[in-house]
Amino acid sequence: METTLFIIFIGLLGGVAVGIQAPLSSILTQRLGVMESIFIVHIGGALAAIIPLIYYGGGKLPQWRSVPSYALFAGVLGLMVIFSMTYMIPRVGVANALIILLAGQLIIGTILDHFGWLGATQRPLDMTRVIGLSVVLAGVWLSVK
Repeated sequence: METTLFIIFIGLLGGVAVGIQAPLSSILTQRLGVMESIFIVHIGGALAAIIPLIYYGGGKLPQWRSVPSYALFAGVLGLMVIFSMTYMIPRVGVANALIILLAGQLIIGTILDHFGWLGATQRPLDMTRVIGLSVVLAGVWLSVK
């Protein structure tokens, strides 16, 4: 079982990746256009993913039909993330774009947890979480205003 420190490290590493990927995507969008940027980002990701897939003989990729059809919508959502970041960064800056994105993630995460949707462990909304989300949203407003 992973240690809490390792889990935090991986989370921070992912946050750093988003923090760097977003302005790079924004540069692509400003110079090439939105769809071109999205295409290049996803081609780069696909090329990076194909190497371990080839190494592991495709892994479980041939079983893609066994996943629920709605799970395949994840790719479209990835396009929305890139679009929203590339749209926001030139208008509000990298830090503000990231905090707005994070607020959206926390809101939907809280909803998914509350109802136990999409395989999330059910964690009912309580006053502590409402206060926490309120503080985050107030921080977003103060940061972007």
